[in-house]
Amino acid sequence: MMKNILLPTDFSENAWNAIEYALKLFKDDECTFHLLNTYTPAIVHSRFMAINTEGRLLEDACHSASVSGLENLLIKLQGGHHNPKHYFNTISSFNLLTEEIKEAIEVRNIDMIITGTKGASGLKEIFLGSNTVRIIKSNLPCPVLVVPENFKFERPREIALVTDFMRNFDASIIEPLKQTAIQLEARVRIMRINETEELSKYQKSNLSTLEDYLSEIPTSVHWMPYFASKAHVIQSFIEELGIDLLAMVYHRHGFLGELTREPVIKNLAFHSKIPLLVIPG
Repeated sequence: MMKNILLPTDFSENAWNAIEYALKLFKDDECTFHLLNTYTPAIVHSRFMAINTEGRLLEDACHSASVSGLENLLIKLQGGHHNPKHYFNTISSFNLLTEEIKEAIEVRNIDMIITGTKGASGLKEIFLGSNTVRIIKSNLPCPVLVVPENFKFERPREIALVTDFMRNFDASIIEPLKQTAIQLEARVRIMRINETEELSKYQKSNLSTLEDYLSEIPTSVHWMPYFASKAHVIQSFIEELGIDLLAMVYHRHGFLGELTREPVIKNLAFHSKIPLLVIPG
């Protein structure tokens, strides 16, 4: 079955790196990759929305830059990427990034969004980068795979799912993780930070449900002591077990939700060096 993968790009090296990762990740799958560039001239941010000559010229210039950028990207891909299973489509849109992504998901049946993110370069930056955070917080109905800056593709063999079992799992939530693990022939390591000594009946039920959903693939459950900040604990787990891909279900009040709200100075340990799969909750 043909997959539809959305690749937002601003034509940066960081965005190109994420595209290369996507092509290698799905090298054995029939895919249409939708290359998306959005542009929003400064004029649209004004409370005066009247169209004037200056505004029209600015919009036309931004449109031309977007279209030519996508055309050059397509030429680059066609020149260096030869996979008969892969097809490419371009989308240039005068729109906000998150709004255009929502529309693309609905109209083009997008299965996954793959985007790059820059690491911290200053205290004003937030974990993952502002565009990535906006995408994650938009309550999108499909998973988002975030590829760290300069990360070179390695086939993931160990996937970590971090959860506190405080929310019920259903098939729609777990299916993206399950299919990714099956496709990659990877093991899933379910990890919980021990904030309490024992699980409640509700948490035990959620754990049992999760194990049932993942019964077709190699799975193990791990309990990590709460010896430092959650970010430090997760980073330690990633390093100790050689995790290749980190998965989290996004909830506004969950741990990933907390990270997307806090300044980078509080999360320096959590600028993940491996890709992050964000699953809609």
